[in-house]
Amino acid sequence: MADLHLLADVGGTNTRVGLADHRGLRPDSTRSHANAGFAGLAPLLAAYLDAVQPGPIAALCAGVAGPVRTGGAQLTNLDWFIAPDDLRTATGAGQVHLINDLQAQACALDDLPDSAVVPILPGQPQPDGARLVLGLGTGCNVAVAHRVGGRLFVPAAESGHTGLPHGDARLNALTDHLAQTHPHKPIEAALSGPSLLRLHHWLGGTASDTRQIIHNHADGTDAAASETLRVFTHLLGTVAGDLCLHHMATGGLYLIGGTARAIAPYLAVSDFPEFFAAKGPYSAILRDIPVTLIADDTAALRGCARYLAQLRPE
Repeated sequence: MADLHLLADVGGTNTRVGLADHRGLRPDSTRSHANAGFAGLAPLLAAYLDAVQPGPIAALCAGVAGPVRTGGAQLTNLDWFIAPDDLRTATGAGQVHLINDLQAQACALDDLPDSAVVPILPGQPQPDGARLVLGLGTGCNVAVAHRVGGRLFVPAAESGHTGLPHGDARLNALTDHLAQTHPHKPIEAALSGPSLLRLHHWLGGTASDTRQIIHNHADGTDAAASETLRVFTHLLGTVAGDLCLHHMATGGLYLIGGTARAIAPYLAVSDFPEFFAAKGPYSAILRDIPVTLIADDTAALRGCARYLAQLRPE
């Protein structure tokens, strides 16, 4: 019998779980669970296995929304500490691997179906160039995929908690405002789902959630909603351009996450393209980088499957 792998995509609100074999992710095995119903990842995975009864688990890979260090991982936006020994006990897995959730998503880039990638801006990608995945959801982070010897190498990062860039007077005023609740002025405070609502209220808007902001902008009934999208896409363009230059991501920029999906239809006609490429003598490099939306809820699970597959001997 082929080895069976258990996969988990652990976010701040929900956890998606699935199984993989030598062919990759089994699409019919995926389930999504609200984190609020469980005391941690171990009981959540135990409940999943009890429900699906898949048999012995050879290995487990979990992509988690937080930094992974020796001994485990602490989620950034949920009070869960994930310890490999707890997962091993709960699942019986022979091997347990924890990686960052953006690492998992970047590991999936070569395994996504065509239907899962939606072009936003065209470009001329370098065939062997690094590819940068930028996640916009409950939080914000990036991962960069490098092709090395026929495999994908994706180092961990926590770029969402690096500092916001210096901008024009309005963006600097926004940064000063955010510093009242986020003293280290992280990118995530301005570029995430919660930050879109935070920005809207700072601009005088009254929408109660991000969906309402997007809806009001789309139907032209709320000037504050439209201004929110303008400022957000301006800042996103600046930050995404900076990150692509940091990593020379000439293979492409990929956006993923619920907030990325919500704003993607508006990016091409927003301030995003202008500020993404506004890098002086390097503007031509940025204009050649295609921007793509990943619209696949199972991308991180596919990436976890790839991560485990790459651990097998050649």
